[in-house]
Amino acid sequence: MTALVRLSNATLGQLPTRVRVPRYDRAALSPGIVHIGLGNFHRAHQAWYQHRLFDAGLCHDWAIIGAGVRPQDAVQRDKLLEQDCLTTLLELDPKSSSAEVTGAMIGYVPVEPGHAALIAQMADPAIRIVALTVTEGGYYTDPASGGFDTGHPDIQHDAAYPDTPRTAFGAIIAALKQRRAAGHGAFTGLCCDNLQGNGDILRRTVVSLANMSDPELGAWIDQTCSFPNSMVDCIVPATGPNEIALVQSFGIDDRAPVTHEPFRQWVIEDDFCAGRPDWDKVGATFTADVHSYESMKIRILNAGHQVLANAGEVLGLETIADCMAHPQIAAFFRKVQTEEIAPHVAAVPGMTAMSYIGLIERRFANRAIVDTTRRVAFDGSSRHTGFVLPILRDGLAADAPVEGLALVEALWARMCEGTRENGSLIEPNDPFWPQLNTAARAARVRPLAWLEQRQFYGSLAQNPRFAMAFEHWLSALWARGCVHTLETYRQHGKLAEQA
Repeated sequence: MTALVRLSNATLGQLPTRVRVPRYDRAALSPGIVHIGLGNFHRAHQAWYQHRLFDAGLCHDWAIIGAGVRPQDAVQRDKLLEQDCLTTLLELDPKSSSAEVTGAMIGYVPVEPGHAALIAQMADPAIRIVALTVTEGGYYTDPASGGFDTGHPDIQHDAAYPDTPRTAFGAIIAALKQRRAAGHGAFTGLCCDNLQGNGDILRRTVVSLANMSDPELGAWIDQTCSFPNSMVDCIVPATGPNEIALVQSFGIDDRAPVTHEPFRQWVIEDDFCAGRPDWDKVGATFTADVHSYESMKIRILNAGHQVLANAGEVLGLETIADCMAHPQIAAFFRKVQTEEIAPHVAAVPGMTAMSYIGLIERRFANRAIVDTTRRVAFDGSSRHTGFVLPILRDGLAADAPVEGLALVEALWARMCEGTRENGSLIEPNDPFWPQLNTAARAARVRPLAWLEQRQFYGSLAQNPRFAMAFEHWLSALWARGCVHTLETYRQHGKLAEQA
C-alpha cells in the first residue's frame, strides 16, 4: 500500500486522482452559517449541499462555521481543525464505493462553558443562518405533555443565567440579544433533526426559553426570526475502525471520515429572514408543503427503523441490513409498513407511500452501509414517542389495524429488559434506561406495567384494543420467542386466538 496522505489544505493536490476534491478556492470563502452539532450526518448531508454549491461557483459567502455545546464536542473540533475542517465522504453503494473531500466548513468555534465564543460568532452580522442537528430528543420536550419542558435543570439554568447558557438554545438567544442591541437584525434558525414540524419545534424552544428571562426579547425573536420546517434524509453510520480502514484504502489519512449511502434528500420551507444559499441548484427541494414529505419519511423510514431495530437487538443481529436479510423480520417490516403505516401516509409529487416503502427496503438492505441496530435503537424513548406512537394513535382513531404496531411496542419493551435471546446483555441505550429497564422487568410478569409509563404512552394504556394486543404480544415474546411471535403476526396479522 502506498503512503497515506494526511488530509489538509496543503495536501489536496497530492490525493489520488480517483478522489474528488474541492474545485474552489477555500481561502476565498467567507462564513454565512453556524452549524451546531457537527456529527456525521451534517457533514454527509447539509455540508455536502453547500460544498457542491461552492463547486458550481455559487454562494461563496455562505461557508459554515462549526460549533458544539457538549464537552465531548471538543474532541471532534480538535480532529477537524487538525485537517483544516476538511472531511472525506465515502459513498457506499452495494457494488462499489467512492471518495469525495468536502470543504464547506472553514472554522470551528471553541467548545467552552458559557459558550462565549459561540455567542460572539452567531452575533456577527455575517451569520445569516444558524442550523442545528442535536438529535430528536434534544429540544427539551416534556414527554408527557408534548410541550416545552420549563422544569429541566438546563432550561432553569439558562433562564436564570442567560448570558452564560448551557444549551444551544440559550446561546442562540444570547446572540440574538446582542444582534438586536447592535441593530444587526435576526437570523434564520434551521432545524435539521428528524422531527415533524422541526422548525416549529425550534421556534417554540427558542421563544419559550427567551420568554422565561426576557419576554420582550422573546416577542422580538418570534416576530423577526424565521424557523423554516425541513425534511432531511441520508443514512449515515457512525465512524469506527472499519471506516478508518476504508478511507485509508483510498490513500487518505482522515481522522474523522464519514460513510453514507448513495441517497440524499432535503426538502425545505422557503422562509429565510436573512437570505439563503441556492441549495435547490444542487438538488434540494423548496416547497410550501414540507409536512407531506416529512410525514412520509418519518413514518416510513424513521418509524420503520424502530420496527427493525428492537427485534434485531433481541435476536443479536448486528446491522439493519442483517435485519432486512432475516426472513421473519423482513416480512414483519413489510406487513406493518403496508397494512398499518402506509394507509396513514399521503403521496408526495412523484412518490406514493407504497413506492417509498420499496425504496426504503432497498436502502435498508444495503450491506455496504454498516448501520448498527444499536445506533438505530438508541433513544427509543424519543423515537417511539416521536415516530411510532403518532401512527398508532391515528390507527386507533380510524379503527384501522394496529396489531403490528402493538408488537413493535412489545419488542421495545422486550429489548429494554436488557437481555437478548442468546443470553447476552443489552447495554443501556437510552437517556431513560434505568426506568425503562425497571418497567420492562415488571412487564415480563405483568405486561401492562410497561404501558403505565404515562410520560411515554399518556392515555394509550386505557385503550383496550391497543392494551390487549400489546399484552398478548409481549407475553408471546417471552413465552415463545421473537421468531415464533413474528411468524404468528405474519400469518395471522392479529391476535392468534382470533385468527
